[in-house]
Amino acid sequence: MSFAVIQTGGKQYKVKASDILKIEKIKNSKPESKIEFNEILAYGDDKNLEVGSPLVKGAKVEAELVKNSKNRTILIFKKRRRQNSRRKNGHRQQYSLIKIKKIFAKDGAILSEAKKVEKKETKKIKEEKSKI
Repeated sequence: MSFAVIQTGGKQYKVKASDILKIEKIKNSKPESKIEFNEILAYGDDKNLEVGSPLVKGAKVEAELVKNSKNRTILIFKKRRRQNSRRKNGHRQQYSLIKIKKIFAKDGAILSEAKKVEKKETKKIKEEKSKI
C-alpha cells in the first residue's frame, strides 16, 4: 500500500489513498473542491521509499475537501485561590475534513488512487434494469 508524508498547517501527516483526515482549516476553500499538497516529505510503499531533503520536488497529493467545521468546545478555567479571581473561557478550533484521492510520484506517475464508491441507490437501479 502506497503512502506519503505531507506537511500542512505546521504538522506532518502520513496519508494513504482514500484516507479521511482532520487538518488545520484551509482558508478560501469550499466543500467538494480539489486541494493539492505540494509539500511532500516522503513517499513510497512496502519495498521502495523516496525521502526528500527536505521536500521531494515534483511529488504531490491530491485531496477533496469534505467540509469545514469547528471542533467541540474546550474550556479554559483559571482560578486564583483566596483572591476571588476566576476566569472562564471557551475555544472551538476550526478544522477541514479532507479525503485523499491520489498520490503522485516525483515523475508524475500515480502511485495510488482512491477507489470510487457508488451509492447504494445507483446500484439498486442498475440491478433492476438488468433484471428487466
